[in-house]
Amino acid sequence: MLSYRNRLLLIGGVVTIAVLGTIFLQAPAPTLTVDQLMEDKSTLLDEEVAVRGEIRDGSINETSMTFILEGSDFDLLIDYSNAGSISNGLGDNRTVYAEGLFKFADGLYVVEAETIKTSCPSKYEEEA
Repeated sequence: MLSYRNRLLLIGGVVTIAVLGTIFLQAPAPTLTVDQLMEDKSTLLDEEVAVRGEIRDGSINETSMTFILEGSDFDLLIDYSNAGSISNGLGDNRTVYAEGLFKFADGLYVVEAETIKTSCPSKYEEEA
């Protein structure tokens, strides 16, 4: 039979390992730019990704629920039809964070976004 001290150490060790395992297993994916994602597309295909970029002028299609995120060298189609909620600020030239499955469909690379977040423009405007 284990002594009280040994049982306490054993339980403490198990709890510590469980907490560390939870932290490392549920670490969020790093946010990539459109260019970083497209340069590493072969390894990230069919994976959950988090990407940020600027919405191209005139690319928001409310019928198909898609828009194009621009990078310096690449563009990426974002399908937000499965997104739970979308910020009110979705508009042209806005910086957007999209999280979802990165796929290749119909000859295009697409992120099927489950989460869409927009930046707050007032946060970046100069004060009068």
